[in-house]
Amino acid sequence: MSQQQGQFCRRTRREFLWQIGAGFTGLGLTALLDREGFLARQARAADGVTPFANPLAPRHPMFAPKAKSVIFLFMYGGPSHVDTFDYKPLLYDLDGKTIQVKTKGRGGSKNEGRVVGPKWKFKPYGQSGKMVSDLFPNIGQCVDDIAFIHSMTADSPIHGSAMLQMNSGKILSGSPCMGSWVNYGLGSVNQNLPGFVVMLDPTGGPISGAKNWSSGYMPAVYQGTILRSSGAPILDLERQKGVTREMQRDFLDALGGYNQQHHLARIDNSNLAARISSYELAYRMQASAPEAVDVDSESEEIKELYGMNEKKTENFARRCILARRLVERGVRFVQLYSGGNHNDANWDAHGDLVKNHTYHAGATDKPVAALLKDLKRSGLLDTTLVIWGGEFGRQPTAEYKEGTGRDHNAYGFTMWMAGGGIKGGISVGETDELGGAAVKDRFAVKNLHATVLQQLGLDPERLTYFQSGLNQKLVGVEGAEPIHQIIA
Repeated sequence: MSQQQGQFCRRTRREFLWQIGAGFTGLGLTALLDREGFLARQARAADGVTPFANPLAPRHPMFAPKAKSVIFLFMYGGPSHVDTFDYKPLLYDLDGKTIQVKTKGRGGSKNEGRVVGPKWKFKPYGQSGKMVSDLFPNIGQCVDDIAFIHSMTADSPIHGSAMLQMNSGKILSGSPCMGSWVNYGLGSVNQNLPGFVVMLDPTGGPISGAKNWSSGYMPAVYQGTILRSSGAPILDLERQKGVTREMQRDFLDALGGYNQQHHLARIDNSNLAARISSYELAYRMQASAPEAVDVDSESEEIKELYGMNEKKTENFARRCILARRLVERGVRFVQLYSGGNHNDANWDAHGDLVKNHTYHAGATDKPVAALLKDLKRSGLLDTTLVIWGGEFGRQPTAEYKEGTGRDHNAYGFTMWMAGGGIKGGISVGETDELGGAAVKDRFAVKNLHATVLQQLGLDPERLTYFQSGLNQKLVGVEGAEPIHQIIA
């Protein structure tokens, strides 16, 4: 029985018909409603996935994948695209001038604003001649391996809902995030480590917290696992004092027997199956996780490359090295957050843009560039899809009467991708001459998600999960096209 089939008796009319067929008439209706989803479920059932089997067991992608793993570098707070990778020379001349321009952000809708010129110079890098801000001299050296998407759009200019959309495809909570969809579709190569790992900023997690790595309506086994880059990788993972590995194995086997009896007495036990799977994973991780996160065992050359020995880059360097170690060991989806949820601890530059972005770019530029270089020289960049970006960008105008801060901008911003079958040295899409809104090849968050799934060998239109009477998809029931311009 598949995970989807394991959700029997949600009591919607459509799922009732799907489950029992309701005679020949029901079978015909089911085929009309859910032909592709039905075929996908049949294939999943043929794989032998049962409620008490490991739901993260490796599964074949729908077609030949170009990537095996994803590393999502999430710049929480919304980095300013016009100060980083989206070069707008006109803004320099307009600095300080009030112009007619429509904006909408945290400060509401406005028809005019005071222009804030870029606070850093840009210069060309690589054979592609890509213009990059002085904030990112190290990433600038990697532009020929990067595809820049300058016309991203989001549905909300508010952090909480925009982050949920970037992570789950929806602006409301309750849906599985991208890492959960990936693990649901592909399973995990390494059964001794979580398939979906999240590493938070030392200043804390982002707004909305665990909703950003939740499995939503899917079983809990697909949710993200918080992993620490130093100390115990997962809190409470170690066995209690006096309990041997053999004693723990006996306990889990006995517990499994009782749970199996409980399962036979009930119809829907997907949550129980997920809990059992998590116990077994924790048991296996006790032996494997400490080695996987042993960043200190890396060579001095690697530590220097990432900036692990420098105070301002040390923490993000550790997490980038750990991300590489995890994908080496088969972890499907790794998400690193730059920025926590208080004061100026993230990229949310409403006041002093220079202070804010100098700090956060300084902490991440060298480690991110090192990650790309390290993956490339080991050959892992060919099969690892790296994503960089935040939940939205920033306005070309100031939010307040004084200062250099910028308000939120969901109408046009920049993200980039590298590796995993993505073309390097290219830029797609454009914002207007001020960087206020996307005007050419506008892409929504779901187009980014479709690109990620396709590179992993998953069809964005056929990767579904039956919930609330619909075949739910990461890209929405209406679907979305990948960003074909950046796919090699």
